[in-house]
Amino acid sequence: MFESLQEKLSRVFRNLAGKGRITEKNVQDAVREVKLSLLEADVNYKVVKEFVDGVLQRALGEEVLKSFTPDQQFIKIVRDELIRIMGERNVPLKLVHRPSPIMLVGLQGSGKTTTCAKLAKYLRKEGRNPVLVAADLYRPAAVEQLVKLGSQIGVEVIHDNNKTPVEVVRYAVERVKDSGKDVMIVDTAGRLHVDEEMMEELDRIKEILNPDEILLVVDAMMGQDAVNMAKTFDERLNLTGFIVTKMDGDARGGVILSIKYVTGKPVKFIGTSEKLDGLEPFHPDRIASRILGMGDVLSLIEKVERELDQEKMKRQAEKFLKAEFTLEDFKEQLQELKKLGLTSVLEMLPGAPKIDVEMSEKELKKIEAIINSMTPEERRNPEIIDASRKRRIAKGSGTTVQDVNKLLKTYEEMKTLMKRMKKGKFRIPFAF
Repeated sequence: MFESLQEKLSRVFRNLAGKGRITEKNVQDAVREVKLSLLEADVNYKVVKEFVDGVLQRALGEEVLKSFTPDQQFIKIVRDELIRIMGERNVPLKLVHRPSPIMLVGLQGSGKTTTCAKLAKYLRKEGRNPVLVAADLYRPAAVEQLVKLGSQIGVEVIHDNNKTPVEVVRYAVERVKDSGKDVMIVDTAGRLHVDEEMMEELDRIKEILNPDEILLVVDAMMGQDAVNMAKTFDERLNLTGFIVTKMDGDARGGVILSIKYVTGKPVKFIGTSEKLDGLEPFHPDRIASRILGMGDVLSLIEKVERELDQEKMKRQAEKFLKAEFTLEDFKEQLQELKKLGLTSVLEMLPGAPKIDVEMSEKELKKIEAIINSMTPEERRNPEIIDASRKRRIAKGSGTTVQDVNKLLKTYEEMKTLMKRMKKGKFRIPFAF
């Protein structure tokens, strides 16, 4: 999402780094470039003005002009100001009642219904016992969609197509009272644009629920329109925060950098993929690091711990260290990587190379297809794969003999590496 902004800011920092000492003019030129980069990223102009004023005031002080590493000091100032305008810190959900009502609101197309299911799955992993309420009865198949998503994550969905949205919510409140559920997530109706009829209905639902959280689901692709829409919802409903979706898309980043400053309300979660586990708490400091190309190792570690089978990873690590790693294990590792999502992993790694993610994901699928076309014996003992077997495997996987040879060569190189490690001739700098 931040690729274009990241490239422009990197160019600014490189220009500063090429100077032994920097002058006020150097700083002012750099700040002007940063300002243009933010405006091109569709950041609200008031936000850009305050951000630039803050950077300029600090950058023209002694900490930069008299520093031995002025470019690094300047980057630190830019990072600090980015964090400040995005909200300083993560703001968790404030769940007071039992069950705690959470009301999700937003326009059609923002991903609101899917986000309800993502939030339910996230809360289950946090030890909560949520229930979903399907109160969007206007969008065709919205109820069916939520019921299907609920079954995929093992969360009950309360729904009734014969009632009005307000009646469904009132029924759900009564039904959940003594059910043992501790969070009730309500998917409200959206529209193509804000209108009075929708707002009146949301007012009535809010009155029935007395929600602990009213979260507006915002599509990152909307740009400044999303920020203006957020102000309208906030003035009417007094929002408690935002969930910004489609952070894995090619939006320019303006929403995430503007919405807290303009409304005063925090972003609480971001949608990082279309998968049901693609929801993360929003940490301004980590997003600032991503924007500046510094990666986000903390979020990556949390994602690995949350998404991957830790016992399986431990077993495979032990096999690796004993040089017993087979092609079957290699395939399992690929499947675990697919769970994480190649795009999000690369985004979180500091200094990760710019690669064609679509092409790389095709390569992963190709490798998996080749391994799937092998017999169990071939996966355990690849040395038995002769020319005729290679032709059969290539034909079965829709690849070429060259592709099969490439995979087998990579595997042999891994085995050589494992043997060297086993003999103590190779040291692992770190592992997690």
